[in-house]
Amino acid sequence: MFENIEMMRMARAMGQHVSQRHVLVARNIANADTPGYRAADMQPFAESYRRSAAGDPLRTTSHRHLALPEWSPGAPRAIQAEGPVSPNGNSVSLEEEMVRAAEVKREHELSLGIYRSALDLMRSSLGRR
Repeated sequence: MFENIEMMRMARAMGQHVSQRHVLVARNIANADTPGYRAADMQPFAESYRRSAAGDPLRTTSHRHLALPEWSPGAPRAIQAEGPVSPNGNSVSLEEEMVRAAEVKREHELSLGIYRSALDLMRSSLGRR
């Protein structure tokens, strides 16, 4: 029932996107001193959500293949973060990663706010406020 409501789907998709981005930011920070490590980031949520809503699904060529759900956590792609490279080949900037971590926190709070708003709307429509 709840998966048919667009607002709930978007909040869920945004939460999954933020979770994956948080993992990449933590991985970048953990590898800040690793020679040759290239910093990674996620493509923006709006771009990945729009692409998945536009109907760019994987095709199943056999009845044994599993169909891709409407929005999959695998849909957003990790991209290489832009930035200067140190002499040892590492491109992680701790300052940029801290900014990304703050963005992740803000996006997570936004997804929770959207989810709460959707629940409040559903409760109001059911008369259970």
